[in-house]
Formats: sequence, C-alpha cells, structure tokens
Amino acid sequence: MLAASLSTFAQSGRVYRIGVLDVVLASASPANMNAFLLGMREAGYVEGRNLIIDYRSADGRPERFPELAADLVRAKPDIIVTRGTVAALAAKAAGSIPIVMATSADPIGSGVVPNFARPGGTVTGLATLASELGAKRLEILKDLVPPGSRIAAILNLGNPNGEGERREIERAARSLGLQAIVLDVRDAAALTRALATAVEQRAAALLINAETVVLANRRTIVEFSASHELPAMYSSREFVDAGGLMSYGVDYPHHYYRAASYVDKILKGAKPGDLPIEQPSKLNLVINLKSAKALGITIPRELLLRADQLVQ
Repeated sequence: MLAASLSTFAQSGRVYRIGVLDVVLASASPANMNAFLLGMREAGYVEGRNLIIDYRSADGRPERFPELAADLVRAKPDIIVTRGTVAALAAKAAGSIPIVMATSADPIGSGVVPNFARPGGTVTGLATLASELGAKRLEILKDLVPPGSRIAAILNLGNPNGEGERREIERAARSLGLQAIVLDVRDAAALTRALATAVEQRAAALLINAETVVLANRRTIVEFSASHELPAMYSSREFVDAGGLMSYGVDYPHHYYRAASYVDKILKGAKPGDLPIEQPSKLNLVINLKSAKALGITIPRELLLRADQLVQ
C-alpha cells in the first residue's frame, strides 16, 4: 500500500508544504515530530521527496505566535499543524489556510471551534481536554502529601484556557481537602518568581500544566522540584522524560501521529470544517520510580497498580 502511494505521488510530481507552529523547538520534543512524520510516511508522504516541513517555534514565548503564524502564512503552506490553543488561534487569525490542531486544551471554550462534531471554518484536529483534568491530577497527587497540604499550581492565566483551569483546580482542591496556590506564569522570569513563592508559602507539591512557558523550561522545573524535594504532577510525559516524578494526560506523540491522518484527508480534498474534532479516548499515568526514590517518596501500591507505565 505504501509503495503504491509513493508511486502515485512520484508520478504526480506534487510536493506538499506543511507548516508546523509549535511551542518549543523540534529538538526539545523529538518524539512528537517523529510520530507525525511516521503518520505522514504511512500515508505516502516522505520528507525530502514529496513533503516539506516548515517548522516554527515560539520557544517558550507565546506572545510570538501571531508573528510566527503570519510568517508561516506568507510561506503559503498547504496546511498548518499547531500545538496548543494559542498557536491555533494565531494561525486561524493569520489567514484562511487549513489548520490541524495536534493538541488544544479547550478548543470550544477558547473560541477556536464552535463544536466538536462539525467544527466548520478552517480548523479541525484533536483536543486534549487538559482544562478538565486538574481534578484528576490533584486526586492522584493527594496520595503523596499530608492531608490539608498546600499545592502550588503553575498556570498561565493569560492563556485562553487559564481561567477555566484555575477554577477547576480550586474547586477540586476544596473537595479533596487541599489548599490550591495558583501562580500566574507568563514568561521565564515569572516562572522563577513562582517557584520561589511556592517554597515561601510552604507548598507540599507542585501541579504543572503543559503551557508554552513551562514546556520550554521543563528541565528548570524538574531540577527545582528535585532540589527542594517537592513532588510534582505534570500534564505531559515530556516532563517525566526530563526526570520529573509523574504525569497524567494524553499521549502527545500519539496526537501528532493522529494529526497526520487529518492532514492526509485535507490534502486529498476534505474540508477541515467537515472533519470532527477527535477527543482523547485514553489518558496515561506515568510514574518515574527513580525520581520517587531520589525525592524520598514511597509511591502507594494502589497508585503503582494504576500506572500505565513505570519508568525505572
């Protein structure tokens, strides 16, 4: 099947250009782009043969997305693939080029699309529903801290999803008998201040989302957590791979892999607005046992049994 697809493309001589608007450099999250390129290869598109990837990264600075999106549009790609709600909104505002979201925490609440079934317009792709997972992450984290503990939640309240995440976390904390300290982080300097504030306010643990600034500075956060012996729950496996304690959320490389199927359908003539937004069917709990040992934390047996993967 793949050979036949490649033969067809070779005969047509068409080369497709895919713009990628991401939150970090490709070298910082290679698993995501590798998964996307695998999905594209399986559909018959091979980089350097009939596929060009035009990659742009905000590199931890979300305010750059409008400029980067406009620059991508000027390059006239066939489709733009985005990571995160801010990137999707910027690409949507920049022009009429079809957009495939590899991830978006809340595409409806943030105004990217009106509904999941028929998004309409130029945008489709995958949702992560990250804004709705704060309660679950806190529930897992609760097993690692004393009752009534303070949990420092690092959020970007300037993000369209930020206020919704804050409300969800504060509500969940109250129901679990915890105290949420919400710290607004919109750039690297604010992140440094927020981490210091978490220690000053005697937080027992950290709750970290997968927003642009924290993703670009994940090693800083992981190292801070280790040096202050603070258990942390992350929303992306990328933090665990950097040495973080645990994560709960979607499989981001799988989302990029699935995004390739949307790209293929659109290149073959489908309208993005007619393609339903895919919602996650599975969420993964990943626990880094080496990090737990370094932090002096004993992971409860029940939590170990719930884990989808244990990193040794």
